[in-house]
Amino acid sequence: PAAPGAPRSPASSARSAPPASWYLALLGLAEHFRTSSPPKVRLCVHCLQAVLPRKPRPAWRPARTSSSLTRCVLLQWLISQQIPQFEDVKFEAASLLSELYCQENSVDTAKPLLRKAIQISQQTPYWHCRLLFQLAQLHTLEKDLVSACDLLGVGAEYARVVGSEYTRALFLLSKGMLLLMERKLQEVHPLLTLCGQIVENWQGNPIQKESLRVFFLVLQVTHYLDAGQVKSVKPCLKQLQQCIQTISTLHDDEILPSNPADLFHWLPKEHMCVLVYLVTVMHSMQAGYLEKAQKYTDKALMQLEKLKMLDCSPILSSFQVILLEHIIMCRLVTGHKATALQEISQVCQLCQQSPRLFSNHAAQLHTLLGLYCISVNCMDNAEAQFTTALRLTTHQELWAFIVTNLASVYIREGNRHQELYSLLERINPDHNFPVSSHCLRAAAFYIRGLFSFFQGRYNEAKRFLRETLKMSNAEDLNRLTACSLVLLGHIFYVLGNHRESNNMVVPAMQLASKIPDMSVQLWSSALLRDLNKACGNAMDAHEAAQMHQNFSQQLLQDHIEACSLPEHNLITWTDGPPPVQFQAQNGPTTSLASLL
Repeated sequence: PAAPGAPRSPASSARSAPPASWYLALLGLAEHFRTSSPPKVRLCVHCLQAVLPRKPRPAWRPARTSSSLTRCVLLQWLISQQIPQFEDVKFEAASLLSELYCQENSVDTAKPLLRKAIQISQQTPYWHCRLLFQLAQLHTLEKDLVSACDLLGVGAEYARVVGSEYTRALFLLSKGMLLLMERKLQEVHPLLTLCGQIVENWQGNPIQKESLRVFFLVLQVTHYLDAGQVKSVKPCLKQLQQCIQTISTLHDDEILPSNPADLFHWLPKEHMCVLVYLVTVMHSMQAGYLEKAQKYTDKALMQLEKLKMLDCSPILSSFQVILLEHIIMCRLVTGHKATALQEISQVCQLCQQSPRLFSNHAAQLHTLLGLYCISVNCMDNAEAQFTTALRLTTHQELWAFIVTNLASVYIREGNRHQELYSLLERINPDHNFPVSSHCLRAAAFYIRGLFSFFQGRYNEAKRFLRETLKMSNAEDLNRLTACSLVLLGHIFYVLGNHRESNNMVVPAMQLASKIPDMSVQLWSSALLRDLNKACGNAMDAHEAAQMHQNFSQQLLQDHIEACSLPEHNLITWTDGPPPVQFQAQNGPTTSLASLL
């Protein structure tokens, strides 16, 4: 949700494909207006614009229409530059023409056109701001965030000069979002402080004010979540949820702002609602409230399906992919691998429809496949998927997450010491940890503890795990807490300290049941069975053994179902775009030993 945009024309929201006669009639009208004397270029453009969103068939028609539209808008741009009175026509033509150039992959032609239009539009506040947003968005899509930030800074200063504090806030919040993406935290904090003051002091349209507040709070919440501070974010998240409830009760004000520079919105309130669901899911996932994450994901996806029937905005597909990425991780934790695999396939299908979406999410997609491979004990495939993901990402937090999981693969394989030592050195939580995420640093301590346990260095393992517990308790990272407790319980069991082991395993089981985390429940029930046997508690040992048997059967059944799906072949995909079709398998080909 980066750059705000002007309200869309009715034509831009049309979705249904018209009969061929509609298409031909609109093209005929467009040609009539184009060849009139003098040419009625604006009417011609409107006819062609009305054709584009309706997706006429056959497939060559949109390209032909786009080409015709480009020529017409270019003519409109050239003519309007000769007539000083046609300011709106001139800048609308520049804006539309640059969009068309981008659709035709002529970005280098679009940028100088926008720069020229920005240069000559300073006396027209609405168009000057809109063109600045548009060029900043273009630089953002090209991942030139420095240039985009510079333009948004120029826009903020211009909005201040023309007396538009509302649009100044939009420019600054957009810049703050890009600074967060660049991890320039020293610049983000004073900027967000200034934005908070502007938002609170601005008095205007209630929906516009609340939308600014939502934008501001979304940035704050995502900043906390990026930092892995799940507990600290709760007050901001609660404010955000209250804010979206307030917006849902407000009616759109038909009165236009008196300042033309205020004629912008950030997102439609229906999109904001989905976004708030999304950040709530992100929080629930990190905190280990997986049932809550499932509930909000279901609500968000239902809302998205309704919106996508009427709105072709690409941001909706981005929301859908991010929601699916989080719920897939939840499925893997809760022991629903087959469902997770089908949802991974769904993400693949969404990415097939949009090269930009695939470019932005390819690393995450391979990471999810790597996590799935771990869950079905396909360690070679997991390594290949994580290695592919590392090659595709420049995002530091995602990089650290991948490396942490790759280290767990090497630990399980048991014969990859050189590679493992190299990875652990790169995510050393005691010295110069590469990212600021509290959650990832706690996870790095856990991985160190796990490795020390497998090496038989139990005192060292306890030190690392106690550090994990301290950090996870501080920020309510429930799943890390459960994993650390059960591993500590296992260490104490190996050392013969049954009482201390029980003190760790019982709360681990309780927490794992609350999440619910099937793997930790399986592990805990096995330990409880062995502990009670060792202590002579036959009845408790039998109960724990029955629990372990139930968890084993659930996981085994899900394992067989997942590996039998044709989508299971995705684990071999490590290059290029997602495969379109899958070949069915005769049955699972992976070892079940780790589950039993």
